[in-house]
Amino acid sequence: MSNQDAPIAIVLAAGKGTRMKSELPKVLCEAAGRPLVSYVIDSLRKAGVGKIVSVVGYRADLVKETLGSDPDMEFALQEEQLGTGHAVMMCREAVANHNGPVVVVAGDSPMLQADSIAALLKDFAATQPACILGTLIHDNPTGLGRIVRDADDNFTGIVEEKDATEDQKAIAEVNMSTYVFDCQKMLSALDRLTDNNRQKEYYITDVPGILLSDKEDVRALPVLKPIEALSVNTVEHLKAVEEALQNS
Repeated sequence: MSNQDAPIAIVLAAGKGTRMKSELPKVLCEAAGRPLVSYVIDSLRKAGVGKIVSVVGYRADLVKETLGSDPDMEFALQEEQLGTGHAVMMCREAVANHNGPVVVVAGDSPMLQADSIAALLKDFAATQPACILGTLIHDNPTGLGRIVRDADDNFTGIVEEKDATEDQKAIAEVNMSTYVFDCQKMLSALDRLTDNNRQKEYYITDVPGILLSDKEDVRALPVLKPIEALSVNTVEHLKAVEEALQNS
């Protein structure tokens, strides 16, 4: 990765997990005897990521206590839960001087695979885009954001299911909240991120569109595996992840 800093990562780990029937932060709920976020961190490390910034919020001290022994771990506090984009904004100070790729992933996605992150970083090093989205060809994309492409197969945007036309709902390629950004271009786009939506939140999913409007190179690579669709929002999801981990 010539003339660029080594890859770093931002892990979104601030959520409470209100549907998990637990008082723990969601990322500290355990599957196969380990906190969910520990699997995410392992995969990032195996993919070559050095410094990791974990965004904490609900019971932040407990997350810090669990992860704080890692010498390359830093923390950013998201006191108000104002969306994924807002969570990344909280990392500005920690990444302000980074000139290279920053991986942004969810801390509740324990099936994230190291080779998928490595593939995204390899493409980033070769092509130097502003952003790469790691996407998945899903046999049941219902409920997920669809990846829209033009006639030349170039990425043009993410359409959420509630906004999708019938043709767009038929798209099998989906967004999985796994990104590699040029750090400085990401920070520039975050400056222009708005909360102009019903939830009044700032979404990281809007950042690729801002970069496209800047005429930057934004690409989507369907390198994620079906197993990586298993993130955790409910007790049932946790059981599915635990079974997948035990069978892997």
